[in-house]
Amino acid sequence: MISYAEKHEHAKKVLTAVVSKKGNVKLFGKWRQREKKPLVQIVFRGNKVNNYETTSKWLKNLVVLLKERFQIKSFNVVAHSMGNLTLVYYELNYGKNKELPQLRKEVDIAGHFNGIIGIDDKANRNKLLKNGKPEFLNKYYRYLLAHRENFPKNQVDVLNIFGNLENGSNSDGDVTRVSARSLKYLLRGRYKTYQEIEIRGPHAQHSKLHENNQVNKIVGDFLWGQEKS
Repeated sequence: MISYAEKHEHAKKVLTAVVSKKGNVKLFGKWRQREKKPLVQIVFRGNKVNNYETTSKWLKNLVVLLKERFQIKSFNVVAHSMGNLTLVYYELNYGKNKELPQLRKEVDIAGHFNGIIGIDDKANRNKLLKNGKPEFLNKYYRYLLAHRENFPKNQVDVLNIFGNLENGSNSDGDVTRVSARSLKYLLRGRYKTYQEIEIRGPHAQHSKLHENNQVNKIVGDFLWGQEKS
């Protein structure tokens, strides 16, 4: 995704942020202030940790460091898979803190907001009710619903991208359409704008979604489309 953005969007990767399993952040690279579309790649060494209170603190450590080093005032995030819940937990825990840089745009790719197949969800088990609420709620989703009012109101533009293999599972192989689309009900009345895009076919598989140039273009248009026009 970063290579595509550099080639097609004239973006520039300026830093790699490596977050240790203890939440310590090290930055590698050089960020020249003249860069108009700077990219920071985030690498979590504890990328199997599913305690999102913990990983959201790690993300906060990075945001604080970027503010201290580079005086950032706002930022956008592109998240995939477990990164999505880290981001949502971050916003519910810290998003209203005006001392921190503010999130403006978030891209959620293959987000398991309400379950993962084989862990706490099954293909075609769940459904969205007429009001958009999922019929079945897992423990993470219940927690997020209880704290949804902490999400900054009318501030964040949200793009939710999810996959459908079109093999009858209505999923990307790991995350069902219902689980991914549960985000809209969660953030109802809070987001500034919200849009969903379904990617279909074999390249919509969970881990292939961030290697998919269709997705890359959609993300670029969302982040920088107005700047290109």
